[in-house]
Amino acid sequence: EVQLVESGGGLVQPGGSLRLSCAASGFIFSYYSMTWVRQAPGKGLEWVSSIDPGSGLISYTDSVKGRFTISRDNAKNTMYLQMNRLKPEDTAVYYCARGYQSTFPRGQGTQVTVSS
Repeated sequence: EVQLVESGGGLVQPGGSLRLSCAASGFIFSYYSMTWVRQAPGKGLEWVSSIDPGSGLISYTDSVKGRFTISRDNAKNTMYLQMNRLKPEDTAVYYCARGYQSTFPRGQGTQVTVSS
């Protein structure tokens, strides 16, 4: 059974940083690309970033380029999203998903709130 568990969300002031983690189990993590997506209040899912199995192919949506960094540790079956210079519009539930630019399967999400 595929399990994806996000953590690391919270309340942060504008300009602050957070590091999200996604712990994966139930499949061979190193075989799969992985993705972060988010859902802001009242809006649909938005793709944020993807990374291929070897971390050689990485892409970001334009609104987070230069501020967010995706990475993974295949030995730990974990993916990360380092988020810097956070803005109020980054407020959302962040999900990790298996696959490149994929939304399913995904975890239960972690809430990120950017507010002063």
